[in-house]
Amino acid sequence: MTTEPAGLRERKKQATRRALREAALRLALERGPDNVRVDDIAEAAGVSPRTYNNYFSSREQAIVAAVIADRGSRVAAAVAGRPANVGLADAVIDAIVEQYAEPGEDARNALLMITTRPALRDAFIDAATAVERPLAEAIAGRLGETHDHTPRVLAASVAAAVHVALERWLQPAGASLVTDELVVSSGSLPELLRSVLAPLRPALDAAASAGTE
Repeated sequence: MTTEPAGLRERKKQATRRALREAALRLALERGPDNVRVDDIAEAAGVSPRTYNNYFSSREQAIVAAVIADRGSRVAAAVAGRPANVGLADAVIDAIVEQYAEPGEDARNALLMITTRPALRDAFIDAATAVERPLAEAIAGRLGETHDHTPRVLAASVAAAVHVALERWLQPAGASLVTDELVVSSGSLPELLRSVLAPLRPALDAAASAGTE
């Protein structure tokens, strides 16, 4: 009995996850999310409902995954790619703002749908935690630290701040304004992100300073 190489298995898993999230978003936009079942998503992706459950716990999670796909790795890559003379606080905050506030034209209809569905809003906000692990690795790379918990604590704090910003941004429609086709609460998302991340700036800068001593 032959066994697939680990790399091939991982690529197949990634392809399945991508097919499921793309099918979920496409069907939700076509039919409305309330009219999409897990079975429909699985069928559209060419897998069984059981396989679907190995990747996502709800249709909302799959829909949101299509919008935020690979965001954590993109944030980490942006932080790691900043020049060495850019401070850690600036590198992290700029990367977060870029990746969360510039969704691209294709994601605009999906974001509008998310803002008007409580279950999708909740899933979108909860997904902020996905940035934590890759960001911790990027911070550790810049700090050169592998022996303590500083990168993980900083990354967890950043993820929590992003969670707060998204929660504020995606308030119920009655408390929000509709601006340029997106439901926005008080202020723009970039402004909210920078505001909630500002209290973390001293800790990020202190960690960077300690790493150079």
